[in-house]
Amino acid sequence: MARSSGKPAPSAVGNTRRRGMPSTLAAPAQGWVSSHARCLIESLGRLHRRWLASLLTATVIGIALALPAGLYVLMNNLDTLSQSWHRAVQASLYLRDDLSVSDGQALAKRLGERDDVATSRYISAAAGLAEFRKSSGFGAALDALEDNPLPAVITINPRADMSRAEIGALLVSLEDEPGVARAELDQAWLERLYAILSVIERSAWVIGLLLSAAVLFIVGNTIRLDIENRREEIEVMKLLGASDAFIRRPFLYSGFWYGLIGAVLALILLGICFLALAEPLAALTRSYNGALAMHGLGLKGVFMLLGIGVALGWLGCVLTVNRRLAAIEPR
Repeated sequence: MARSSGKPAPSAVGNTRRRGMPSTLAAPAQGWVSSHARCLIESLGRLHRRWLASLLTATVIGIALALPAGLYVLMNNLDTLSQSWHRAVQASLYLRDDLSVSDGQALAKRLGERDDVATSRYISAAAGLAEFRKSSGFGAALDALEDNPLPAVITINPRADMSRAEIGALLVSLEDEPGVARAELDQAWLERLYAILSVIERSAWVIGLLLSAAVLFIVGNTIRLDIENRREEIEVMKLLGASDAFIRRPFLYSGFWYGLIGAVLALILLGICFLALAEPLAALTRSYNGALAMHGLGLKGVFMLLGIGVALGWLGCVLTVNRRLAAIEPR
């Protein structure tokens, strides 16, 4: 009978080590996750215990986030509307007086076959005078004229997907066509619209940056007051050997909750505003025969707003808590 050496078999050692390795490596990770999760929940509970002050702070943050988000929605809808108006741009080609009706009609047909032209229409001098007589109400004054002062006109609608630069180049090429005396584009109002949209877009960025700074100050001041209220507790924790990272963690999660709750309140405020404006927006949509659809933030915009709120709340806390904790030393 073989004697036992008193040592475990190699296979047993290997199995023991293999069984022990996962628990050894997973323990620190599990401890880190559970520590942060506990701290996250405890910070939310701390906000709940003084719920009125926390709600007021989050409401101010929500209002500050709702204004630039509302301007973002307005910009998106105005951009969609400007694209619809862009399709209504029309060029007028005034033809020479010596160009015959048949030549004018042939020119209009040839221009309508161009790739950058959607539609073309020939209006003779006589038809133009009749249309002007009907719309202006100056029939008696026009009858006193011996000759028709209006030239023949070809109206051109550019392709819908063309940019402003491409439309300008089209106007130049149309003016060089034989038989065309002058070409004009009714685009001045559209240029003014784009200028207004540019001002609104720049204003949205400026207001957004200013209100983002306001959110940082609001969160920072709230966390500063919280640190001062817990000053004695922090001093005791430092005496017991707690690190600044450990002490800082609950405050960082408080900033996280302030930003998240503020962003949710901003979404609620935007929804309330959208409901309040639903009736006039529906009337505006009906005036465009349903071609204009008003859009909200969308799913991407919602996640962006939530992310911005959390980031601002976290950053405002970081900028304050590091400096304030460094100034607190146990006595």
